[in-house]
Amino acid sequence: MRRAWLAPSVALALTAAFAACDGDDTPAGGGGDAGPVDATVSEGGSSSGASDGAADGDGSIPPTPAPFGLDTRPPNPNCVAKDRPPQGGDVDLVEYYPNLPVPRFAYPVHMTKAPGDPTKFYVSEQDPGDGSSVIKKLENDSTTTTSSVFLQIPAGTLKRGSAEEGGLLSMAFDPGWQANRTAYIAFTIDPPGPNPMATVIARVKSTDGGNTLNWSTREDILTLEKPEDNHNGGLILFGPDGNLYFGMGDGGGGNDPYQNGQKLTTMLGKMLRIKVGPNGPYTIPADNPFAAGGGRPEIYAWGLRNPWRFSFDRATGDLWLGDVGETRLEEINVIQKGGNYGWSVFEASECLNGPCNTPGLIPPVHEYPHTGTAAVVGGYVYRGTKIPSLVGKYVFADTYYGTLWTLDTDPVTGAYKSRVIYQDGVTSFPVSFTEDEEGELFVLGLIPGRVYKMVPKTASPPDTFPKKLSETGCFDAADPKKPAPGLVPYAPVAPFWSDGADKQRWIAVPDGKTVAVGPDGDFDFPNGTVLAKEFRLGGKRIETRLFMRHDDGNWGGYSYEWNDAETDATLVPFGGKNKAIAGQTWSYPSRGQCLQCHTAAAGRSLSLETLQLNSDFVYTSTNRISNQLATLDHIGLFASPIGDPKAKPKLPDPFGPDPVEARARAYLHSNCSHCHRPSGTGRGPANFLFTTAAADLGVCNVDPTQGTLGIAGAKLVATGDPGKSVVSARMKRLDAHRMPPIGTRVVDPKGTALVDAWITGKTTCP
Repeated sequence: MRRAWLAPSVALALTAAFAACDGDDTPAGGGGDAGPVDATVSEGGSSSGASDGAADGDGSIPPTPAPFGLDTRPPNPNCVAKDRPPQGGDVDLVEYYPNLPVPRFAYPVHMTKAPGDPTKFYVSEQDPGDGSSVIKKLENDSTTTTSSVFLQIPAGTLKRGSAEEGGLLSMAFDPGWQANRTAYIAFTIDPPGPNPMATVIARVKSTDGGNTLNWSTREDILTLEKPEDNHNGGLILFGPDGNLYFGMGDGGGGNDPYQNGQKLTTMLGKMLRIKVGPNGPYTIPADNPFAAGGGRPEIYAWGLRNPWRFSFDRATGDLWLGDVGETRLEEINVIQKGGNYGWSVFEASECLNGPCNTPGLIPPVHEYPHTGTAAVVGGYVYRGTKIPSLVGKYVFADTYYGTLWTLDTDPVTGAYKSRVIYQDGVTSFPVSFTEDEEGELFVLGLIPGRVYKMVPKTASPPDTFPKKLSETGCFDAADPKKPAPGLVPYAPVAPFWSDGADKQRWIAVPDGKTVAVGPDGDFDFPNGTVLAKEFRLGGKRIETRLFMRHDDGNWGGYSYEWNDAETDATLVPFGGKNKAIAGQTWSYPSRGQCLQCHTAAAGRSLSLETLQLNSDFVYTSTNRISNQLATLDHIGLFASPIGDPKAKPKLPDPFGPDPVEARARAYLHSNCSHCHRPSGTGRGPANFLFTTAAADLGVCNVDPTQGTLGIAGAKLVATGDPGKSVVSARMKRLDAHRMPPIGTRVVDPKGTALVDAWITGKTTCP
């Protein structure tokens, strides 16, 4: 079943999605040099660098071993990073708290203000993985440099769950806060009974005049146990009528297996409305649809899957809600009292479980399809003054696209139509909106933990970004199958799994610039660098990705889709796309997904490091086989001499002759460590860097912090037992629990077998 709003953590191996954005595979050309040892390298096979005879340099004469594969660095006047495509739309997002220390926030999921006090904001952080959480208080001032703890939830209290949709969800101040100092918290726990998760709304009070909330005053006023640990809902919000509204998920599981969305005997899959006060149990508003019977009296509306965020239009009182879809459609609803919004008879406008002629179902006012991973984030009707073109229009987002839309009304039909108002591929994981006293909107970025303010857009420069691969300067304009002469080929020892695609990679560094190599062996490329990767399925080119370091020092990923005749490739839209190719679904990544995978902690370029390139490679332009590091050093690509490669560590080929332990560690390094490393975006204790001591991997017989996937006695790695190992299980899933969660739709049979063999052979923990 798919994530509610994220799967943000980008847990166990977000990185193998990185087939989504850096480079690898085919024939000759550039620098004339085409391929690794093989003309094309399948991600399931070896790319170690020892020639297997599959691709001799000139097609007939075996390559000659030599100290260096190239004599000189080829000039590269044309394949350099271009100006970014203009973002387009009506708005920009600017970081609101740029002066806070890094990390600004740890997985912020909600921000609000107290009634009667426009001078402060309160940011809820989800849960660092130990069952604790924090709500921080900050001045409503973009120059502030500090925050304070408003509420500390003790360790061991919360449960985030296997889909990572739980933990601290939101906070709402009582409308009488200034007098009664009462607030309400929504969060998830591990209940005492057989159910894996419960969502709780608790009352918490301040005992120091409103400076902080005191957790010891906690009173649980509503607890909803669930059969699964996802779809926990998320937002509690006081409406204009003074009642507390809560959007509750359907209880989890794929396709609503419990049919809770349509059951009126349960509060799961509903919009709830209750009346609360500073003391005592909640009561039922007299005009709730089932206040007099016929269903749960707390129900305000039903037929919802997982309402993550909703809001009231401050001008009209209309209740707008984003409901996260299953696998096909995301939807926006305007909620009416007593309305049935169709789940799971329908997923948005498509009949899912039937009967399809069920009367009285209310369709969404807007829906949009998946192009890869998607999760709608409900926003607000804009009632500010800074962006006049948006006044009265609903603004919403998607966690995975990093895109903001507005709904415009068709002047003829009156129907809503979405329009992109912001996209840049840089702002990662928008997860929640809030508005200030003036109606201006703010957006929370879950990773890397930022608060952004929506502001009027400045003028956009002309769009000069190349729309065709042949126009990029990185490939021959007449025949873009051929890399430009300035491209230098390379191949990592342990390539990423890319759904069985064959790949080839190239480096293009601007003339006169060099590459720095850090103490950890990571390459730091200069501005203007382009990394290219070509993908083939069924023997045909399907995609070429360019990963560019722009003049501002930030990276951007751009995907080009090859036409069927393989005469050229066209720039894929910002949001990516899916396509049926060679009997499988291929995902062209969105630009935001590129940066979700190419993490800052990993130096963005991922496999370009000494560990991965300390191997032999066939340079077809010279018909030589030589060590890649020695060759790149010889042609002057590095800022400082790199030294003798023989004295440097290197990765073993994951599918070569080395011991299983080393090969599995190499595979995990390539496919998992870009997130699961110190300061990485992956959650939990795992550190899959190959250089990490075995005792410090953080997985052997360690309890999972992101859920057990229903495995009894689950450990991250259970010694001798892949069946009890969450690391193994996530690699084999194709649902919301899959790792990596984006960029791959096919299980790697050789990779999973290798990791299972490693786990099976572990009899004790180091």
